[in-house]
Amino acid sequence: MTIRVVHYINQFFANIGGEEKADHQPEVREGVVGPGLGLQQALGAEAEVVATVICGDGYYGEHTEDARAKCLEFVKAQKPDLFIAGPAFNAGRYGFACGDIAATVGNELGIPAVTAMYQENPGVELYAKKDYPNTYIVPCADSARGMGKALPAMAALGLKLAKHEQMGPARLEGYIHRGMRKSFFHEKSGAERAVEMLLKKLRGEEFRTEYEMPVFKKIPPAEPIKDLKHATIALVTSGGIVPKGNPDHIRVSSAESFGEYDISQLTDLNPDNYESIHGGYDRQWANLDPDVVVPLDEMRELEKEGVFGKLYDKFYTTTGTGTAVAFAEKFGQEIGKKLKEAGVDGVILTST
Repeated sequence: MTIRVVHYINQFFANIGGEEKADHQPEVREGVVGPGLGLQQALGAEAEVVATVICGDGYYGEHTEDARAKCLEFVKAQKPDLFIAGPAFNAGRYGFACGDIAATVGNELGIPAVTAMYQENPGVELYAKKDYPNTYIVPCADSARGMGKALPAMAALGLKLAKHEQMGPARLEGYIHRGMRKSFFHEKSGAERAVEMLLKKLRGEEFRTEYEMPVFKKIPPAEPIKDLKHATIALVTSGGIVPKGNPDHIRVSSAESFGEYDISQLTDLNPDNYESIHGGYDRQWANLDPDVVVPLDEMRELEKEGVFGKLYDKFYTTTGTGTAVAFAEKFGQEIGKKLKEAGVDGVILTST
């Protein structure tokens, strides 16, 4: 029996348009579309791409619940044996959409789902988890130049899942590990294996740990401000405080951008000019008084009292919930460069 496959892609790969068509609403088309042709070739005679679900990246990100429900409805109607999304490469919004719909199909329909992303795509951080046991993310290049390798890798893993073959460890099967650990019998005890690894490490020999730990960069703290009374201080927040209406369309979660706003003529933030768009906390108090997140009113008082020299004329903002470390690092580097060039001496970074 031929394996039925449904493929998900965004508006760009469906040849509908670029960013100007990112608000394209979900639709379904029969057969292959765009990269689906290469996917079908990789699947071979064992499987058939029976339909392609398409949705704009912007629409999925800004109307997630509605987009998810419509896409899931399209997938369910096709009665597939396998769902494949992307590949998304290092496109953050596309990665979020591919990961979210794949996880939903896997969890709610019980259908094996495969997508592919660059290791630093925020979708990996969000969906390569044990919470989504039917969803697998294949590592791929950071751009569409890697399409030729990504499609066969997704197809091979997808076929194995659709045929209900036993799945081995991530490092052997070629998918990104999801933090899942399975028990099995080993001829040697844990103590013996640990001693063997230690001896190999002491001898400088290659060994593989059985429990990989995350590695975070160690950032040395900055030197304290020596002359606070003449220092320029800036405000930066991950609390999602933005001008009314969110003019730069910063995402409520999994942010891919930050905002830069002029506060040189303001003494405080109020509900008439600012609001919180953060998706990770109850915003009612922040929307009543945005100063509880970005304390412009208190900073103006301290500035007037001469506690520090000057408040920088601009403040920077984004949302922290679900935002990938890679994007957070990028924001920090870009904002830091701007502040350094402006001669800012210190930053007050507020959270929620």
